[in-house]
Amino acid sequence: MVHTSMFWLRVAVCCYAVGLLHSILLLLRKKQGLYNVALGSFRIGAILHGVAITDLVLATGGIPVGNFFQTLSLCAFLIAVLFIAVEWKYNFSSTAVAHFPLVFVMTLVASMESPMGTWTNAVVREGWLVVHIVLILAGYAALLLTAVASVFYLVQERRLKAKKTTSILEKLPPLATLDNLITGSMGFGFVFITLGVIFGITWASIESGTRWMSDSKVTLSMLTWVLCLVMMFMRATAGWRGRKAAVMALSVMACSVLTWVTHVTNGRILIP
Repeated sequence: MVHTSMFWLRVAVCCYAVGLLHSILLLLRKKQGLYNVALGSFRIGAILHGVAITDLVLATGGIPVGNFFQTLSLCAFLIAVLFIAVEWKYNFSSTAVAHFPLVFVMTLVASMESPMGTWTNAVVREGWLVVHIVLILAGYAALLLTAVASVFYLVQERRLKAKKTTSILEKLPPLATLDNLITGSMGFGFVFITLGVIFGITWASIESGTRWMSDSKVTLSMLTWVLCLVMMFMRATAGWRGRKAAVMALSVMACSVLTWVTHVTNGRILIP
């Protein structure tokens, strides 16, 4: 029954992936066209996720919190159910941009408790790795642009409040332009890093099973992603713009730099 539980959990991951696709399209194209399909698929994923947990309960005879993966799966399921309930009662869809990726990644990691097989082709193995690295670097580049725009925003805001007239600073873009730049680059950064994390943890699970979970580099990588997620969540729900968004973007960039340094000093720039 444990194998059956894992099967349903991985099918749920596929359903949750439609929600992830919706979030990506929303951030890149600012369109909600896929939301109804994504929500339907997310609900089906939650049902299958519940079936997987029920199978595990029957197999183990207790609440499935015996290890990190089981606990993560249960947490992801509860978040999914809570989102569905709130969305159904209040039609509150704005949080989907953050909830869909969060539940997908949590469930994806939880589904990797069992071995996922081995690489059958060295070219595919190296290609997967290259895609992971390119996506992470693209995400860092977008976050760097976000950080630069954030610094300019804070400087411009301070100058305008102080009513100073400095020739160099007067050439900075208007606050509205900088805020839009922060929003756009922030969205691209989150999308690229999310995809990079997905490729990375999948590669690592096939390469080394569950050993990658105890690596500090992975912890920092996931922390960077979580901060990006929080940034997108606060922007979507609390309307964080301007100064708050700029400060948050700089915090995410600082964590990204720390993650980069940790990987480089260990001789690699990827999730091991």
